[in-house]
Amino acid sequence: MEPRRDAESLRGARRSTGRRLPKRAAAGRRSFTSTLKALDDLAASGAKISVRITDLDRGTSVLSGDDFVTLPVAGLGVVPLLIEVAAAFESGRLEPLEIIDRAQLEPVGVGGVWQHLKAPALPLSDLAVLTASTGDAMAANALLRRVGLPAVRARIEDLGLSRSALLDRFRDERGPDDAPHFALGSARELAEVFAALVNSQVVSPGVSAQVAEWLSLNHDLSLVASATGLDPFSHENDEHGLLFINKTGRDAGVRVEAGVLAGPRAGVSYALIVCFDDLSISHRLRAHEAFRVLGTDLMEYVF
Repeated sequence: MEPRRDAESLRGARRSTGRRLPKRAAAGRRSFTSTLKALDDLAASGAKISVRITDLDRGTSVLSGDDFVTLPVAGLGVVPLLIEVAAAFESGRLEPLEIIDRAQLEPVGVGGVWQHLKAPALPLSDLAVLTASTGDAMAANALLRRVGLPAVRARIEDLGLSRSALLDRFRDERGPDDAPHFALGSARELAEVFAALVNSQVVSPGVSAQVAEWLSLNHDLSLVASATGLDPFSHENDEHGLLFINKTGRDAGVRVEAGVLAGPRAGVSYALIVCFDDLSISHRLRAHEAFRVLGTDLMEYVF
């Protein structure tokens, strides 16, 4: 699944009018030295790291490190679920306005807003929006219950993702008989999926556009995306010509983000997985800071 060279068209005419830096200056800003140092420091503390950055126009790797390693990706595992839901909408296997009753689901409080809403039932299309925008665990479980875990696993296989898996539904607690994680993935495959989404290569142009639209509503801009300066609650149409979609994943000792960032000068797909010992707030903040450093380097790359 290689990124296409026509990604520029998705970013509009504003891309071609952006002022490019002189080559010497551009080279200095494309080194990702700060990111490498932050990730090296994390690795030295015992963290497991998988990172991948791909230039969308060239289709080449800008930065990679253990990008083939499969690690827990927490809530980022909803991306193949959303792809399967969008594909089912397009084919007519699912009706977007089909109503799902919350009472049919086991309670789960690990994240999201549906559990706090008075509405006891919502259509599948709204559940997809909640899943993508707020990481709503109950909404994701409702979608997964409706399409079925085997269908999502088949979709993952069809997408050629050999190092990714959706293992289970969201749970407040995982017992010995439950899967140890919600989902697994590698940075390389996550970056490939996001590149394919913006290049209309996931299932069909319509499915790619629908999933990208859902992901563009994501409210979590606290990690890599914190460097973009975008409004977490309204960033679909940025006045400075920034194209951005992302999804994050969080669990105990797990932080993940993947997405696409494109500006006047370049566009990239990226993914960073960090698994660390969450022994103190300082350990957690050090992991978060590595994501923010990557975000700053990415902004310098695309602008």
